[in-house]
Amino acid sequence: MPWTDDFSNELGSEVRGLVATDAMTRSLYSTDASIYQSTPLAVVVPDDDDDIRATVEFAARHGLPFLPRGGGTSLEGQTVNEAVVLDLSTRINKILEVNPEELWARVQPGVVQESLRRHLAQWGLDFGPDTATSARATLGGMLGNNSAGSHSIVYGKTIDHVHEVRCLLADGTETVFGEIDAAGLQAKQKLDGVEGRIYRTLAAVLERSGEAIRARYPKIMRHVCGYSLDYFLRGKPLNMAHLIVGSEGTLATILEAKVGLVQLPAARALLVSQFDDLVVCMEAARQIVPTGPSAVELVDDLVIRQARNHPTLARLCGFVQGEPAAVLITEYSGHDGGEVLGKVELMRQQLEREGLGYGFYCATTPKEQSDVWEVRKSGLTLLMSVQGDAKPIAFVEDTAVDVDRLPEYVQRLQQVVADHDTSAGFYGHASVGCLHFRPLINCKDSGDIQKLRSIADDIRDLVVEFDGSLSGEHGDGRTRTEYLPGFYGDEIYGAFRNIKTAFDPDCRLNPGNICDPWGAKEAATQLAERVEGTADPPDTSGYLIDTNLRYGADYQTVVAERYLDWSREGGMAAHIEMCNGNGFCRKLDGGTMCPSYQVTRQEKDCTRGRANALRGVISGDLPAAKFTSHDLYNVLDLCLECKGCKGECPSNVDMAKLKYEFLAQYYDAHGTPRRAKFFGNVARTSRLGSRFAPVSNWVANSAPARWLNQQTLGISSRRPVPPFVRQTFESWFHSRPPVNGGAGRGEVVLFHDTFMNHNYPDVGQAAVKVLEAAGYEIILAPKVCCGRPMLSNGLASKARQHAQINVEQLAGFAQRGVPIIGCEPSCLMMLREDYLDLLPGNENAKRVAAQSFLVEEFLLQAANEEGWANGNQGGGEQCPLGLELQETPRRLMVHGHCHQKAAVGMAPTLDVLAWVPGYELRPIDSGCCGMAGSFGYKAEHYDISMAIGERVLFPTMREHPDDGVVLSGISCRQQVLHGTGRAGRHPVQWLADALSDKTQERV
Repeated sequence: MPWTDDFSNELGSEVRGLVATDAMTRSLYSTDASIYQSTPLAVVVPDDDDDIRATVEFAARHGLPFLPRGGGTSLEGQTVNEAVVLDLSTRINKILEVNPEELWARVQPGVVQESLRRHLAQWGLDFGPDTATSARATLGGMLGNNSAGSHSIVYGKTIDHVHEVRCLLADGTETVFGEIDAAGLQAKQKLDGVEGRIYRTLAAVLERSGEAIRARYPKIMRHVCGYSLDYFLRGKPLNMAHLIVGSEGTLATILEAKVGLVQLPAARALLVSQFDDLVVCMEAARQIVPTGPSAVELVDDLVIRQARNHPTLARLCGFVQGEPAAVLITEYSGHDGGEVLGKVELMRQQLEREGLGYGFYCATTPKEQSDVWEVRKSGLTLLMSVQGDAKPIAFVEDTAVDVDRLPEYVQRLQQVVADHDTSAGFYGHASVGCLHFRPLINCKDSGDIQKLRSIADDIRDLVVEFDGSLSGEHGDGRTRTEYLPGFYGDEIYGAFRNIKTAFDPDCRLNPGNICDPWGAKEAATQLAERVEGTADPPDTSGYLIDTNLRYGADYQTVVAERYLDWSREGGMAAHIEMCNGNGFCRKLDGGTMCPSYQVTRQEKDCTRGRANALRGVISGDLPAAKFTSHDLYNVLDLCLECKGCKGECPSNVDMAKLKYEFLAQYYDAHGTPRRAKFFGNVARTSRLGSRFAPVSNWVANSAPARWLNQQTLGISSRRPVPPFVRQTFESWFHSRPPVNGGAGRGEVVLFHDTFMNHNYPDVGQAAVKVLEAAGYEIILAPKVCCGRPMLSNGLASKARQHAQINVEQLAGFAQRGVPIIGCEPSCLMMLREDYLDLLPGNENAKRVAAQSFLVEEFLLQAANEEGWANGNQGGGEQCPLGLELQETPRRLMVHGHCHQKAAVGMAPTLDVLAWVPGYELRPIDSGCCGMAGSFGYKAEHYDISMAIGERVLFPTMREHPDDGVVLSGISCRQQVLHGTGRAGRHPVQWLADALSDKTQERV
């Protein structure tokens, strides 16, 4: 049934939340983390249960297909459909109650798994299932999918932790499914209406097909194919919630769930074993499992290579030794730390004794273990970051077999790959025989699409031969549904259809999933005449493993690359397509990506949503929207260009660069706004500000000027303008007395940014003091503005001109090997990264990039080259680079600049400040400050900007009023000053403060 304007008006009048039927929003919800794409009829973001109920009843009245959706991290296509999509992740996300004594919690379906775990930590509790997507997967999605995770050998699956669910049935009837005794079951069966029909149908199915269920269901723990009917034959009290868990939204819509909790172990330790051969690795896993580990995880060489090439994850790969074909991560846990470490050592000795593995790494500290788990959890998305159209895709990736048969099974999987002339990535849960096996397939190639089906057929046969399960945790969706009738047989599959019909006689709830397309449609057709108000059954004939692909054989793109070089990414279209929908950008806790999403929680404000919009435009899926459309501008508007996605997204999607290109082309089409020109040319404005300071400061921050700026330029009147100085850093540098001399370590070029020069010369003065104290001769860079403000504001042509000028001025120094040092991360990274995109093929740009360093980065590198180690802290000659650093007791909070974190990391800053005896450093996991250059000055962005700061950064500053504040970026310092009244200082200023009096006299 086609969507109509009347539908929009009717639903909009009944729902307080968002009802969206525009092409752009529907496109954002047309994909998940799978290989499939299906555009919704409409998207509803409900405010509360009443909105959910109104939407369910509306869909029932009009016979419309309906899909409740969580984080959209499904790998099998369960969360995309041509239906009314209900986004439960945005606002239906409260932790309603926790009972630590009885070990349970009540949660709404939109609660993110990691948020729940953090909340429970105060009682030493946890939710047992821990998926790799814990930072963005919702509890509703976990229930719908029957998720498990790395510790399922101990905690089992989600179904093992669900006490009851409150949900809405297909017609809007509200009910609670939970444990029920025999008397209660009989009473339910006597009810009229849909609820009574459900209980009667289940009883009939169990009586008629119980023996078949016992015989045909896999005898392994990790199986989630079809409905969990086997759970009703285990002799335990019957729990109707077990029917909803794993049903993939095909039976009911969950409003809230009561889930069981577990105690956190007091101690954990990891043994990371390296192997030259994957099959030998699986043999080791087979021997490890009987020793009682809490996790045994596989990571293969493809995942390791991708991690080592990732800008952030590469720093975490210290546990990898040599070039292993596979790595096995074994965790032991318990209440006695010594006992846990003893188990690790015993296992290491056993593996060594039996010649299983060539190298071993023991991770005993929280940081060591966190690094290992971070790489393991990124396995899924790291594989998808492989360059090129052929990707290791998910379509047979979570089959499961008995652990004892893993070595032989893996050999046979490798043979299937070889027979189809491709390769594959392997990772996953070796402890329970559930491996994520991902063959490389090009879904844009018709031959490879045929190969996809052929491999799936072979894997199905192999799973049957090994008495395994088609799915160990990711469910059926579109990849497995068509295989379920043959896997289970007619009787059990008929039972599935009976259950589906009892719950959903119109076949409207996530149609095409679990019940095969033909069977579900047939059931709906048979009931159509008997069920009053039933619409024509939807056409579900396309729900097959190789249909409705995101990329098909006819997929094409049209994109103009006008301003930036995209050759390193394989083209701009290819870079957009690197987003595989895994949703890592939707995480709410930790890291930088994605700051706007973390406060709005709207799909359009995460990197995935923006990439989906861009792909929709360049592929023609949005025919009415062009690359320079206002719709696309609105989607990209809240991107802060922080580069968090480039550093944290396992696929390295650089949305900032994509926005640079878009804005330049958008302004070509619509004209460049005065505000963009004003911010882009901030260096010129700053020169005037310094020339007329202090009068300019009074004028700029006066109420009339701020009002006028908001009215004419859209600059927030609530935002103060940073003060200009009369004596610029340049004039100070050239007028200062001669240096007394030092160690003579050579020349360095100081690239003094606009804000150092005109607003905060004390940062530059501190840099000069430290560098000269270390024995370097400073040359002030002959330069113009780096071009960052221009590039960020859509003035790409002007940014290229400045890049060309600076490269010509600096090339001679770079060619001589003279380091080019900057204090402002966004400006320095312009030289190091963005000039290569603005000046493709320019050899001088490459030389300048190679010689450009942040000041802390340079100092650390120079000290390391001289054999310095941080353990050698102390005064006098024991200090690095001859710096005499005096004891300075002070606790410092350190917030990292987004561009620095993405490109360099915070280690240089922390390591250099650790040179100072007495400094106690407290790094803050505060993400982006929210200012992002001119972003926070724009009137329409002010509230979002401040909300980002209030998420972590501002409260942390207020909680520790006596701590010093370390902030390397001008934007960060302005934001913190405005939001908290705290004056942050650059790391080099804190280092300069600790120089001895003797050193300060020398320089």
